[in-house]
Formats: sequence, C-alpha cells, structure tokens
Amino acid sequence: MDLFEQRIKELREIINRHNHNYYVLNAPTVSDQEFDALLRELQDLERDYPQYQDPLSPTQRVGSDISKGFTQVRHERPMMSLSNSYNIDEVQDFLRRAQEGLGGESSEIVGEMKYDGTSISITYEQGRLVRAVTRGDGVQGDDVTANVITIKTVPLEITGMEDLPEKFEVRGEILLPWKNFEKLNEERQFNEEPLFANPRNAAAGTLKLQNSAEVSRRGLDAVFYFLLGDNLPFETHYDSIMALKRWGFKTGELSILPSIDAVKDFISHWDVERKKLPVATDGLVFKINSLRQQLNLGATAKSPRWAIAYKFAPERECTQLQYVSFEVGRTGVITPVANLDPVLLSGTIVKRASLHNADIIEQLGIHEGDMLYVEKGGEIIPKIVGVDEKRRLDGSKPITFVTECPSCGTPLKRIEGEAAWVCPNKWGCGPQICGRIEHFVGRHAMDIDGIGEEVAVLLNKSGLVNDVADLYDLTQEKLVALDRFQQRSAQRILRGIEASRQVPFARVIFALSIPFVGETTGKVLARHTHDIDTLMSLPAEQLAGIPEIGPKIAQSIVDFFAEERNRVIVERLRAAGLQMALSEEETAGQSDKLEGKKVVISGVFAKHSREEYKALIEQNGGKNVSSISSATSFVLAGENMGPAKLEKARKLGIDIIDEEEFLEMIGQ
Repeated sequence: MDLFEQRIKELREIINRHNHNYYVLNAPTVSDQEFDALLRELQDLERDYPQYQDPLSPTQRVGSDISKGFTQVRHERPMMSLSNSYNIDEVQDFLRRAQEGLGGESSEIVGEMKYDGTSISITYEQGRLVRAVTRGDGVQGDDVTANVITIKTVPLEITGMEDLPEKFEVRGEILLPWKNFEKLNEERQFNEEPLFANPRNAAAGTLKLQNSAEVSRRGLDAVFYFLLGDNLPFETHYDSIMALKRWGFKTGELSILPSIDAVKDFISHWDVERKKLPVATDGLVFKINSLRQQLNLGATAKSPRWAIAYKFAPERECTQLQYVSFEVGRTGVITPVANLDPVLLSGTIVKRASLHNADIIEQLGIHEGDMLYVEKGGEIIPKIVGVDEKRRLDGSKPITFVTECPSCGTPLKRIEGEAAWVCPNKWGCGPQICGRIEHFVGRHAMDIDGIGEEVAVLLNKSGLVNDVADLYDLTQEKLVALDRFQQRSAQRILRGIEASRQVPFARVIFALSIPFVGETTGKVLARHTHDIDTLMSLPAEQLAGIPEIGPKIAQSIVDFFAEERNRVIVERLRAAGLQMALSEEETAGQSDKLEGKKVVISGVFAKHSREEYKALIEQNGGKNVSSISSATSFVLAGENMGPAKLEKARKLGIDIIDEEEFLEMIGQ
C-alpha cells in the first residue's frame, strides 16, 4: 500500500468517525472548519488518484445529479406492518394472546418509540453497505442505495467489531427532522409549490427522488430498530439493538418493561416527552424481548404476533394570543398572523399561526388576549381551530382587520370576489419589493445563490436594487461597499447572476412574479407562447383559451404587462441576456399530442427515466399528476407498477399503457 492509498483510507476512517460523533452521538469533537479541511483533503486525493475510488467513501455523501431509475428488489424476509392499538386494554389483550401462544410461558416486554418515517431495509456484507431497499409492498421494494448513502446517520462501513456477522440486514425508518421539514416547506411555499403534508410524506418523497444530490441537500435522518440475519449471536431483541448501537447505528431508546404498570408508565412518559424529540413520532412499539419466543409466536399473513404498535391521540394545545400582526407579501396581499405564547406541538415550538384573511378572523370571533386552540393540520403548518370563550378576558375587544398597509400606510383595497385585502403601492412598499427580489432569485426561478431575505432587504435599503432588473447592474465594487459584505459573498452572488442568464424561458416567466402564475403555469405559458413578446401581446380572451390558464390568470397576465414599469423591467432583463424565448431544442420537441391529458407515472422504465418521461409529457402538452382519480387520462406504467395504483386505475377504468405505446403515441 503506497502512502497516498494509506492516507486516503486513514482520512475515510477519521471522517466516518467524526460523522458518527456529530450526527449520531450529537457530540462533535472537531470544529466545522477542521472537518471541512479533512473532507477537502480527501476529495483532492480521490480526484488525483482515481484508482483508489470507493463508492462508500464519505465524499459520496453529497450525492449525484445524474438521474437513475429504481430497480425493484425482492426482500430476503418479508417486511410486515404492525397491528395497532389505541389504549392500554388493547395492549393488555396483546400480552394475553402472546402468553397463550407461548403455552403460558412468561415473557419480557421491550418498549420503544415508533418513528413516523418511511421504512428501509439495508443489507451489509463484510461490514460494508451493499443495498438499501424500501418497504414497497412488503415482498419487494425499490433499490434506493444511491440515495441512502447520502444520509449521514447511515454507516457506510463498519470496522473493528469482533461480533459483526459476515452478512446481516438492519431495518429502520428514514426520517426528515422537523427543522428540515419546515425549511423544505418554507421553500416550497415561497415557490408556490404544493406543501408536504407531514415529515413522513416528505421523507418518502425525498427518498424516491432521481437526483441524489437533492436528497443530500434536504438532510434526511435514519433510526434503526431491528436486526436480522442467519445465526445471530443474540438471545434478545434488546441485546441485538445494543449491538447495533455499538456498531455505529443510530437507535431509539429501549426500555425493558417487567409489568403492565411499567407499560402504563412508559406510555405516560412518552406521551409528553415525544413532543420534545427533533423528529416526528406517532406512537410506541411493544415487542416480546426473547428472539426464541418471537420465532415461536410467528406471524399472521400481515403482521407479527410478537409486536404491537400503540398510537397516540392527535395533538392539540391551547395557548394565549399575544397580538395579531398584519404582514405584507410580495403580491401586496395582507396576511394576519396570530402571535402566541410559545407552545410545544408535534415536536416544534409554535409561536405564530396564520389567520389567513379578514373573514377567518370574523368566523373564529377572536378577541384580544383570547385562549386559542392550535393544531398542526396533518402535522404541517400550525392553524387556529377554535377559541376557549370561557376563559376570555373581561372587556377584551374583537380583533379588527387593518385598513392601511402596515408597512407603507397606503389605504388597502379588497380583491373583487375574494377575501384578500392588498396594498396597491407595488413600487413603494418595501416588503413587496424585497419579496419580489427573493422570489426572482429562488431556486425554482433564477436560482441566484447568496441572496436571502436579509440580503434582499440590504440591497433594497442601500438603493442598489429597487426592482429585479437592478440585480444585473451589480458589481463587485458595489457589493463589497455594503455593510458586512465580503469579497467571497459578492463573488458568489455575481456567479449566480451570470449563470442565471442561461435559465430556461419558462422559469423566467415564473420569476417575474406575475400574480397567480406559478412554476407549472410558467411552463404552460412558455410552451404555448414560445417567447415573451407573444406572451405580452396576447389579449385575455386568447390567454384564457390556453389549457389550465382560465379567465382569472389571463386577466392577471394582461394587467401585469399593461403596467409600463413591468415592460421596462422585461426589456432590461432582455438586454442583460436572459432567455426570453424557448430554445431551438425546446421548440423542436414540442407538440400538442397530449393536450389536456393528465398523466400518472408509475413503475420502473427501460428506455427513459421517470424524470425524462415527465419532461416528454409536458413537451407534448400533457400534465403530470401524482395520484389517480376519475380525471386521470391514463397511467404510463413501467415494470412493477405500484399495486395500489394498479388497483385504483382498474377500479376507475383508467387506461394503463406501457412505454412502447406511449412513445408511439407521441411519435418517437
């Protein structure tokens, strides 16, 4: 072994150890700067000596932007689901049945947390991760190894353990921590994308992304709760989990519960303490501890007889209203927000909850200082669901909606036929200007890195950026002259601005902040108009005739371009080199062969990836939808189509076509 190979191996061991200390033990032993220096050294050595590349190197944690379809893999052992219980009596029934199944033999119970994520099975051979597979239908699932490798709490290689089996399987939950979930939904809300209903859905969706670099960016976590293999050297479930912890896996807390009273205490304890955890949970799991007894009890067709889940009731809290603030969005809409005494709800501290509009305030009948009931709808964004009028303060007055903009003082106007009030001062209201800047630079718009909320406000208040076209007049000198701005930050922004000149026309439309025009609508408009001049010149009647546009969006587009200042911004952006028309490559592949069709994609394909098929559907006038309904035109099905989707499509009489038929349909 030469010196370079030796140093590479040494660095991998050091970095893996630091990753474990940071992400699993929450006890880092080096600074971020020291860790980054080690990682950079390893990256440089692997680049200079490619003969020592290893797919399990910690440098691969960042993932790849190369799209890869998923292949389906059969589980060596079925992945069953657990039976549910909702009260202590049902848990006692489970224990009674288990004891009867064991012929009266006494048994020890282990209690553990039930994490609310997406199930995963990972196989290791000779201490190295070889395959990660989703639960799927319990018999087979998708091979998502490339995505799982990016998760910092998943060991890639286990060394120095004498009791490590040659081959074993570990099962657990892939999770998206609350803070990462909320950050992701904030991004999606800002980009006018559908929000994830809860961290479980977000984790499942992230794990099935074709782009492992995006998976890495979102920050998934993993907790493991089950060890399987042939001839494992353990007699109890508890001992096997302790071994997993020793081998470097992140596990939940386990408790041996000697009596039903201990089970009750365990439930009471975690009904409170789970709310402080950084990840979503939805209950507890009780298991027979003895692996021999588990084997003797066996399983039904769907679930093991030696384990049961206990489900907690949905969370709702009551807290006091401090005051209602009225906040201005980038389109001028005023949103009332309830500012609350902090309360712990579904793992996070809730201090604020949107009241949406004047009508909601009136319907709820909220008064100053009221005690409000707060829930997380589907464990997502906090919402006010009621008022405890019995605890209302004497003499408190009803909350009334503002009549003037809280930022610039301009009298508000009500949007006809809607509950929203807006500030009409588009070009003089700070939050609107800064909101449009933030939207313009967003990842799904022009993707200009380095400009967040604080920088947008700084650029605007300094006078450098009064509209989005001013971004293209920024220079290194102008930026570094700003307070707290450094050369590196300025270079990062300028690189992003330069790269944005190549952003496709559809995203430019989305970036302009035309009211009601989201990312999908921008694609539709680009495909039908081909260039900005056509888009600006079409009357509302013609725009409304474009599929999915309609009169409301059409009139909004006409009104937007009727403003001279918006047209001036477009011309300045054109002069700055932005893409104001579809490229030849984009127009060459376009057709209306799927005009008005709503298509669901399911399964694994041979000729193209799922993302490529989605692009082909849009290029040919169709719309990608995620779930099957009576409005679905057809399902594009590959190998191993999801059984639930297959059953629903057949029940509704939806056509199912394969990729050969689809490609013939669009003339390829």
